[in-house]
Amino acid sequence: MNLYPAIDLKDGNCVRLLRGEMDAATVFNDNPGAQAQQFVQDGCEWVHIVDLNGAFEGKPANADAVMQIVTAVDGKAQTQLGGGIRTFETIQYWLDAGISRVILGTIALRDPDFVIEACKRFPGQVAVGIDARDGYVAVEGWAEVSDMKVLDLALKFEDAGVAAIIFTDISKDGAMEGPNLQATVELAKAISTPVILSGGVSSMADIEAIKAAEVPGLDGAISGRAIYDGKLNVADAMKVLKG
Repeated sequence: MNLYPAIDLKDGNCVRLLRGEMDAATVFNDNPGAQAQQFVQDGCEWVHIVDLNGAFEGKPANADAVMQIVTAVDGKAQTQLGGGIRTFETIQYWLDAGISRVILGTIALRDPDFVIEACKRFPGQVAVGIDARDGYVAVEGWAEVSDMKVLDLALKFEDAGVAAIIFTDISKDGAMEGPNLQATVELAKAISTPVILSGGVSSMADIEAIKAAEVPGLDGAISGRAIYDGKLNVADAMKVLKG
């Protein structure tokens, strides 16, 4: 399993939101490149990036900050990026810029065929982000909740070649209350696509529980606020997940 330390970008800064609320943003670092470099030094193989402004605006909005991160990791770690990626041109732009794989969120609900075609055009470089509120898919930067259940959306991409599904329980995100491991495990067991847990990972106990779940389809976990708050040591978490 992998630990995916998160860098959420708002107005060029590294921030964390509480339950997806843009007005509840806390700035943790005004140098995204330096933050990414620290994660690499801690032994991370991936850096998870979210363009928060882009998610709300439906187009890339933090390109300079993203490029700082890509330059900082300099091939020592891979990067995955989500937020406002809704055209083939945008996917191509980010992959050409050095992003390892893109995460499609809102467009996955709006136009599943787009995701399937993207996987054909960019094999191994497309992940799907499924964000849930009470079991239903939320989109547009979590501002809107659909009537689509998480599993129903995930099943649309079973044979598409999606690199991973990143499952976020919004109620847990940034709340430091632990993840929704049960729902994530159930999703991982129900589909063949690897699943990455997101939202609420806040302690080594959470990391140990994720490892102990021993679900073949569970690829790892994303954590942000706990790392910035000093409650989760990246190097120690990596050792547990890789052990």
